[in-house]
Amino acid sequence: MTEEQCHGAFERASFGRLGVSADDQPYLVPVYFAYQTGYVYILSTEGQKIDSMRRNPKVCLAIDDIAGETEWISVIALGHYQELSEPQFSAERARARKLLERRPSWWQPAFAERELKASSELIDPIFFRIHIDSISGLQAIDENSAKPATHRH
Repeated sequence: MTEEQCHGAFERASFGRLGVSADDQPYLVPVYFAYQTGYVYILSTEGQKIDSMRRNPKVCLAIDDIAGETEWISVIALGHYQELSEPQFSAERARARKLLERRPSWWQPAFAERELKASSELIDPIFFRIHIDSISGLQAIDENSAKPATHRH
């Protein structure tokens, strides 16, 4: 796949697997995200992935679009983590929220993983972005059921 096709796949996707390194051990977690112009925006809460990315900001994000065994795309982006903390990144946090809000219940996965210890304790959201440094992908097309090339991406 071309770099342009890979970015297009990220524009269409909203779910992927985020890979981080936790104490020199790979750690992979499912995430919902929003993509815009070389950045992936994600909402999370405190936990192992955030702790790991704070220690080692090098990450990868993989997406797949599987129509069948012989028709699929798989794209992986390598990049680095940047936490969007207040007040320095207020504008970027607002952009991330606006992009993520396009998906119904966009906030639920991040908060579903955390239970309140006390009814008065609040969970602070963590908005972060992944700056994509490089991107690549593979595509399989079922030649027996392939549509005309003008309709393929």
